[in-house]
Amino acid sequence: MIVVEAQIHLITSAGASRRCGGFLRSATSVNDDQLRLFQVRYADTPAPREILDRRYAAGEITKEQYDQIVSAADAQDAAVRADRSALEDAKVQVTYYTIYSPINGRTGSLLVHRGNQVKANDVPSLVTINQVQPIYVMFTVPEQFLSEIRSRAKGGKLSVDALAANDTGPPVRGMLSFIDNGVDSTTGTIKLKAEFPNADRRLWPGQFVNVMVTLGSEANAVVVPSQAVQVGQMGQYVYVIKPDMTVEARVVTAREAQGGVTVIKKGIDVGERVVIDGQLRLAPGSPVEIKGGSSPGGAQAVAAPKSGSPGGGL
Repeated sequence: MIVVEAQIHLITSAGASRRCGGFLRSATSVNDDQLRLFQVRYADTPAPREILDRRYAAGEITKEQYDQIVSAADAQDAAVRADRSALEDAKVQVTYYTIYSPINGRTGSLLVHRGNQVKANDVPSLVTINQVQPIYVMFTVPEQFLSEIRSRAKGGKLSVDALAANDTGPPVRGMLSFIDNGVDSTTGTIKLKAEFPNADRRLWPGQFVNVMVTLGSEANAVVVPSQAVQVGQMGQYVYVIKPDMTVEARVVTAREAQGGVTVIKKGIDVGERVVIDGQLRLAPGSPVEIKGGSSPGGAQAVAAPKSGSPGGGL
């Protein structure tokens, strides 16, 4: 498990810009006028051409009348098509006065207010919109974890938990989505990115959070408080309390430490008691006394050197 500090980044940010100048009322007026003009001209359009042809063939109208009616009909048809085009253009112009956001998100403070002069595609935009669902958290980890992260990521997405320093709720769960293509040689770290659904919007753009990457889990692991593990000439060791309330130095194989506890792979069993305070005053066989407390999930950690015991160390 890796715990680092990270900063929240946006997936998408967009500005709501104006697409035209003018007034909405004038655009609506053009729309209505063009519609009424189209309706009137359509009602005055002469009879269909086939009926006119039959009347001309029957001698009901003269050639001159026939030509006049056909010319008038063609002119009216052209006028109707022009009015339809003008109507559609007016409808398009009206849509320019309704601003649609290209993304779903949260708006910031308005950059342009009522009374300001605006024009199409002007700068600044009316407002900036930040997408917060989903959202990215970017962080770096030491390069020593890169191989394990890549190996674990091949088997499926790694879970990432994020929590702000003053947030008392449970961590927000996300998934690792990006591993950078190079290690920063200056800092010896690799950049990672996790994506969070952020359904309750607890993560905010630009916010700093603590991030925990879970590389795996180990059931029934033996853990002791990290302060119980000492380092001496023989390597890592702990002082184990024997039944007669004296201590023995036990060499252990310690693994990762997290949350104030260290996983012990070998050297101590569940239920054994260890010393967590005053180890510098102890030597093998030194008497100790119980102070109280325990280590969750592993060896008990409940003792300190007895007053007056000789000093020692390894």
